[in-house]
Amino acid sequence: MTAKALVTHPRSQAVLLLGPALIIYAVFAIWPMIDVVILSFQRWNGLDPAREFVGTANYVDIFTKDPVFWVAFKNTIIWTVLSVIFPPLIGLLLALGLNQPIFGRNSLRAIFYLPVIIAPIAVATMWRWMYDPFFGLFGQVLTQFGLQRFIQDWLGNRDLALYSAFVAHLWQSVGFSMVLFLAGLQGVNKTLVEAARIDGAGRWNVFRFVTFPALKTTITIVLVLSIISSLKAFDIVYGLTGGGPAQSTQMLALWAFTQSMQIFDFGRGGAISVVLLLITLAVVIPYLSWTQKREESAE
Repeated sequence: MTAKALVTHPRSQAVLLLGPALIIYAVFAIWPMIDVVILSFQRWNGLDPAREFVGTANYVDIFTKDPVFWVAFKNTIIWTVLSVIFPPLIGLLLALGLNQPIFGRNSLRAIFYLPVIIAPIAVATMWRWMYDPFFGLFGQVLTQFGLQRFIQDWLGNRDLALYSAFVAHLWQSVGFSMVLFLAGLQGVNKTLVEAARIDGAGRWNVFRFVTFPALKTTITIVLVLSIISSLKAFDIVYGLTGGGPAQSTQMLALWAFTQSMQIFDFGRGGAISVVLLLITLAVVIPYLSWTQKREESAE
């Protein structure tokens, strides 16, 4: 095969086009991931030129000698459950409402999506001010309505801090789910919708038997992305509470960062990261496999 024919061959073109991107991805994504796995079996403070191999000692330490790990594990599970329920549900409701021919629909879509493009650390700064019990927005509003007794130290109360942080995350993430559902709604067969209405189906039955089945692929995408995003939650929590008070908002991703970049125990931080990766794979892969089998059986 001549050089010209080789270049014009479809597979060769694919390699030429994808090759640079794959190399960059391998260097900056795949290799660091592999290196973290290797690092989890070593002891390193980030400064010494040599790393010490310690086997599974880092994993034994985080499971048996690190009580904060289990607090972070529990908080991450709670955060993930909340993230799988509320942002997709509210995003779906917003998408259904903003898919109707209402005045200012495009402007409302932009307004609800706007928080998504704001940097998470900026969102955390804004919500930290709003949560301030003395000068914050929520405290002032409650005071105006004579409801001072409901003012709380939202981020300083161990029982409220995690859920207060999640509300900020909810505010930022709902718009992303909304946009995905709006895209999915464009693929709903309008003929089927009109036929169902002509047959006397109400809005609930149209949604249940026509719209919802057409959104199954979109729902799968939204849930998988929500799970992945929630398991690696870091920015919002770091900006709002830094894991406090008393580790009550500590998350696995944040604790891995703390171990590596603040305590300088990169081996233990790598072990926590690997555990987080395994949890993500253990949740996402079976769910994708299950949904794929459902779609195949439905066909």
